[in-house]
Amino acid sequence: MSRRSLSKITLLVALLLMAVGCQAGQPTGTVAPTSVVVMLDWFPNTNHTGLYVALDNGWYTEEGLAVEIVEPAQGGTLVQVVAAGQADFGISYQEEVSQARAEGVPVVSISAIIQHNTSGFASPEDRGITRPKDFEGKKYGSWGSPIERAVLDLLMSCDGGDVNEVEFIDIGWADYFTIVERDVDFGWIYYGWTGIEAELRDMALDVVMLNDWSDCVPDYYTPVIITSEENVASNPELVRSFMAATVRGYEFAIENPGQAGDILLTYAPESNPDLVRASQEWLSPRYQADAARWGEQKLEIWQRYADWMADRDVLPRHIDAEEAFTNEFLP
Repeated sequence: MSRRSLSKITLLVALLLMAVGCQAGQPTGTVAPTSVVVMLDWFPNTNHTGLYVALDNGWYTEEGLAVEIVEPAQGGTLVQVVAAGQADFGISYQEEVSQARAEGVPVVSISAIIQHNTSGFASPEDRGITRPKDFEGKKYGSWGSPIERAVLDLLMSCDGGDVNEVEFIDIGWADYFTIVERDVDFGWIYYGWTGIEAELRDMALDVVMLNDWSDCVPDYYTPVIITSEENVASNPELVRSFMAATVRGYEFAIENPGQAGDILLTYAPESNPDLVRASQEWLSPRYQADAARWGEQKLEIWQRYADWMADRDVLPRHIDAEEAFTNEFLP
């Protein structure tokens, strides 16, 4: 074979390699990042700031991940979407994970976003609701979860009230401030978002914070980051890489609430900047609170809450709390 023929063959091979590289969307010799979908529980807010900080700073890219953060799917629950592998990670709640596992849905919590429950049942001050018994005779704005009635039942029973005296109004994803002006007397809120917004509006709220009634309703983690048992078993390095970047994001938000809030606003420009910044200042010290590190979860918190739910028939059966969460992937 002549040198000219060899040169032609070499050129053809090089062109083929270049074409393959271009079709793959990557330069020859590089590895494509792993695509990861993270599904939120609601629209982007300060519960999610660490995710956006990690995304904005390229920390997921450093871990070899191409992360897409999406809002909740229409139809089906988030835990089912994650369990089925249609999203790799999701934002959920300890009560939802416990319910899912009791029903055989294989999801696992891999970090607590906030160390202590910051939610409560909020009402405009003129409704006269200052304690659980006061919910009697009032209209509650429900998003449609069976857990709502169960928690209200147990909370009211602890204060001598009867949940059957509460009228449940399905409001779905409606704005809290709109529905309490027009349709209902109280709703379940995160103080770090809706409570802060009420302060900015100079709207006086009475809030029955669940942690003020922890003898009746045990403290629990809300929200949490979840993945599937399949990911934990078969893709542990993917989970570890995702959490390495995510931890950096929340640690940054703890130390730099102002900058973190501004980053969130770049991804949620429709949000009220004053609300985002005020909420971030309120929430940043509560992400980790008294825990040794951000994201850490305790067995006693999971077991106590799961047993409390099962003992009162909120769950169809007792669950093994050790299988419901893991700290394995925290750096």
